[in-house]
Amino acid sequence: MLDQLALEVNFVWNYVNDLCFKHLQRKQQFFSAYDIAKYTKGTSKECNLHSQTIQAVTEELVTRRKQFKKAKLKWRVSNKKSARRSLGWIPFKKVAIKYADGYVQYGKHQFKLWDSYGLSKYNVKTGSFVEDSRGRWYVCLVVEAPKIEKTTSTTAIGIDLGLKDLATCSDGVKLKAPKIYRQYEQKLG
Repeated sequence: MLDQLALEVNFVWNYVNDLCFKHLQRKQQFFSAYDIAKYTKGTSKECNLHSQTIQAVTEELVTRRKQFKKAKLKWRVSNKKSARRSLGWIPFKKVAIKYADGYVQYGKHQFKLWDSYGLSKYNVKTGSFVEDSRGRWYVCLVVEAPKIEKTTSTTAIGIDLGLKDLATCSDGVKLKAPKIYRQYEQKLG
């Protein structure tokens, strides 16, 4: 199932990539992710992809195009026998995915998940399904962790070690260096 979804993601990527390049040739102007959304409207009804996934694909394409300063990016190849095949990638946003009872639900499909982190404690923001070179699929999730406020302790001080003084504390106290070498000065000199 994930292979089919990855094929559809590649199709959307290639369509948007070609659309942006043709628009650039005609009008000498780059599309933004917002402008592309008008052209991909309704695609989720034809594909099995969630509309938020299509938006995530277009946003990623625009981001990478700006990052690499390219007018057109490489095509994503879906043919499994091709040497230049693109590994599977299905991005999603918070709305497109639900996590409950060890299962990740994307659209109408449920995928069993080995939860070693206790994801039920966290709020899922975004993520993606990714395929490795051996054909195994993983889910990468960005979660919202609760903010832990740092306690400001008034009993702690900083210590700066020095050459003239042994140490200077952050509260202003200077510790004098003991001059133990003075007693051996005559014997050394």
